[in-house]
Order: sequence, then structure tokens, then C-alpha cells
Amino acid sequence: MPATESRARPDWRPGAGVEILQLRASMLARVRAFFAARGVLEVDTPVLASGATTDPALESFATAYQGPGVGGSRALFLHTSPEFFMKRLLAAGSGPIYQLAHVFRNGEAGRRHNPEFMLLEWYRPGFDPAALMDEIDALLAEVLNGLIDYQPARRLTYRQWFVDETGLDPWCDSVAAFRAFALEHLPSVPESLPRDELDPWLYLLLTHWLEPRLAPGAVFVHDYPVSQASLACVRRQPLPVAERFELYVHGVELANGYHELTAAEEQAARFRHDNRRRQDAGQPLLPIDERFLAALEHGLPDSSGVAIGFDRLVMLAAGVDHIDAAVSFSLARS
Repeated sequence: MPATESRARPDWRPGAGVEILQLRASMLARVRAFFAARGVLEVDTPVLASGATTDPALESFATAYQGPGVGGSRALFLHTSPEFFMKRLLAAGSGPIYQLAHVFRNGEAGRRHNPEFMLLEWYRPGFDPAALMDEIDALLAEVLNGLIDYQPARRLTYRQWFVDETGLDPWCDSVAAFRAFALEHLPSVPESLPRDELDPWLYLLLTHWLEPRLAPGAVFVHDYPVSQASLACVRRQPLPVAERFELYVHGVELANGYHELTAAEEQAARFRHDNRRRQDAGQPLLPIDERFLAALEHGLPDSSGVAIGFDRLVMLAAGVDHIDAAVSFSLARS
């Protein structure tokens, strides 16, 4: 009989060991206890939606439902965040809510990225961004207690961060000035970056110059350029700013929060603008979530909301430097 070739079996084991799985479970329990004590309702919303995020920086996984009730086929998208569903709950009178949700983003895999990951997302009617930042500090101090030393985050404006680290002001200096700084200080600059658009140069310098220079500890960066508002309110002042913040802990981006935009017409205009940018970049146009816009028209309470990457939080608590070691099965093990 002919010899049979032995075939190597794929590695079936989880990436996270038992100790880290136990740590995850403990941290999830602490999150739930924190919000229960504060009267914040845990909710559970779908992962499949008819609308998709139009943000050009994000790509949704697309699928289709075929079966009764749709007359053929219905396009659906795995959500990149539970935000639209949660805001529909807010508009329906839910009060403060939180969710631990699995979310999906195509094209994102690496040391700190997996295409499926967990977000801790919550919304606080009546909170401004400063009050929500206070609550984030309180949550992290409780969830990380005994695991790592978490001290309340210092607060720094986006504008001051750039001025301190580059000497350039995103509200006043030219694209040419930021391009010249990048060409002088970075080892390489993508040739594809548009010469006359500011945001790509700001993002390049933020990720390759500012973030690597963050001191140990936690920092909230707040008051972003209006062009980066996404779903945040704009505060009109001599130099208008988007009421948005991000949290970095030991140099790792951990959270993204907004003073939530409530104006349906403005939000619809931003979605249309996103799709024009997608078209210009050769990306597929995506359907706008009309039910979410209808909820805004009905009335969204004045709120602030934030999403925290829970897997990255586990990485920090466990002292591991790859997301594969913080989740049971990453993409490489699926």
C-alpha cells in the first residue's frame, strides 16, 4: 500500500491562557458591578444592521439575508459599533445605558487590532464631556484596581498637543507647513498623501510623531478639529472645535468619546459628505442608516458617550503586547 503522508494539524488552542481568560471574566464582572451601582442599564442590540458606517476610515463586513419577509434578498452589515442602535434606545427613553458588544471592522488586523473585537460603550444623558471623562477615570480605577496603577488622566487639547510637539497649530498653519515637518522628521512619508488636504497630514503626524512621544500614564486629548467631528457636536467659539476626546493609557489609544450630535439634518449632511469622500477614494458607497436619522428627528437627549476597546484594556491589565494573547481566538486562530 502506498505510504500516506502525515498532515500537520492546525493549532487549535486558544491564544489567551486560562489565567487571562479568568482575568477577562473578573474585569467584565467589575464593569457590570460599576454600572449597576450607578443605575446604568445594560442593553443588548443586534450586530446585523441595514445601514452601515459611512466613515471612510472604517470598512464594514457585508452579507445578505435571504428568506421570508424580504421578497428576495436584503443587504446587511456587521456593525462597527453599536452606536446607532443605542442612540435609538436613548431616543425611545431608555435613560443611561451601556453595552459590552462584539463589533467588526474589515481590514484591521495586527498587534492591537483584530477584525472582531469587544467594545464597552455607554451613553450618559445630561453629561458633558468633562463629566464623562470623570466617570471613565472612576471606571478604570475600579476595573484595574490591583492589576495596574491607574491614576486620573491629565487633560490636553488636540491643538496644544500639536503645538507642544511640532510647534505647528492645526487651526492656523498651512498644509505645506505640516508636510514640511513630516518630510523633515519622519523616516518615510507615503507618496499617496494629498498635498492640499490637512487631515491626512495631521493623522500621519499624530500616529507617527505625537503618539510615540506620549509620557507614561493616562491622558485625555480633547477638542478636535471640526473636520474630525464625526458624530460629535461642534462648539462655536473664535476657533470652533469638535467636542470629541480620546483616551491614551501608556501610549495606547483606549477610548473615543463625543458630546453627541443631536441635529438630524447636520448628521445626514455629514453622512453624505462621508460618502462623497468614499467615492473620491474609490471606496464603495454605503447605505445611510435612515432609522437612526429618524430617531434623531424624534429627539435624542443631550448626551455624551464613549467606546472603550475592552480587549486593549485586558492587554494593559495583563501586561501582554499582542491582542492574540488577550482574546480566546483571534483571526489567526479562527
